[in-house]
Amino acid sequence: MVRLLRPLLRGTTYTRLLHLCVPVLLAGVWLFIDMSRPWVPAVLLIPVGLIPAVRRGEGLQAQFMLTPDARDSGISTAPSATWGDRLRTVLWLEVRMGLAAVTALMTVWSPILAVDLASAALGTRPYDNPILRIVEPHWAYAFLVPLPLLAMYGGVVGLGELITALARRLLGPSAAERLAALEERTEQLLERNRIARELHDSIGHALTVAVVQAGAARAAGDPAFTDRALGAIEETGRAALEDLDRVLGILREAERPVSSRPTLVEADRLLESARASGTKVDAEFTGPLATVPGPVSREGYRILQEALTNVLRHAGGVPARVRLAVADGRLDLEVRNPLPAPIPGPGRGSGLRGIRERAALLGGRAHTGPDDGDWQVHVELPLG
Repeated sequence: MVRLLRPLLRGTTYTRLLHLCVPVLLAGVWLFIDMSRPWVPAVLLIPVGLIPAVRRGEGLQAQFMLTPDARDSGISTAPSATWGDRLRTVLWLEVRMGLAAVTALMTVWSPILAVDLASAALGTRPYDNPILRIVEPHWAYAFLVPLPLLAMYGGVVGLGELITALARRLLGPSAAERLAALEERTEQLLERNRIARELHDSIGHALTVAVVQAGAARAAGDPAFTDRALGAIEETGRAALEDLDRVLGILREAERPVSSRPTLVEADRLLESARASGTKVDAEFTGPLATVPGPVSREGYRILQEALTNVLRHAGGVPARVRLAVADGRLDLEVRNPLPAPIPGPGRGSGLRGIRERAALLGGRAHTGPDDGDWQVHVELPLG
């Protein structure tokens, strides 16, 4: 019983009833003008529904009054873009007018019937009721008084559910709108993955350098070396804070450009950071790095950063060879280091996956793994 009466406590029940009754105002105004032709408002709705902006207005009204608490209402608020949208809007307006007429009849005559039944139970014969003719009053009519009220209650709740379902069907997003929403969602997921990679690369690199430098300084026991190590940790930490601030800025400002991200022209910063951590880096740069397109140069910088981070994290202070070559419309990036015994460390595998993902997004290839006694990261990225 409590479950059946629960809709009475929901505000949505009453906002849906109000939505159902709104078209009655239009019809009521026309009936004051010409009662002999009540069908005219329904005809006038046909050209009105063909106006693109009407779909937006009906969608906003339906969202606000039919599904006020829904996170995803399934109702579009975009103007009509195709003739299919326009025809669905016309059908929606006609159906809404019809349901409004049913709602008006039900909410007006159900209370009148209940009052007439109560009057008949009290011994008074009601007059001028075209629905129910009571010839002789009788006390037994008292048992029938709740029936019209229950019918009105069920009708209000049922019509509210019906018009909500029809709104989702007739005012719901078209196939083109659903595709656009899917593409937007995909872009958001790609952006989140890119930001996750940014944080992993920049912060992970800084922490790896700091851990390696701190461990080397403690093992060396040399004040001069300790000073150099602390200086390297400070410099790397500052660079990581700049990267973190930039990534957080991207999160706060969806339209912020990414041109401020580091590129391969600044690759020397990575090499110096790795050398300060005790790794001997032999670098060879060939070709015009400054002419590499921005997206390729930025992603190449992150790939190089992750490859050097893996050297520090998993191989320690072993020598590394870095080769960057720009030729024949592509960028070749290779990082090699001797393959040592396994060194335990956190995050094993996630950085290599990030390298492969970055290369794939740019239409390139990435090979990571043992090669002639070395560990090799070799990435080829197209420039066009």
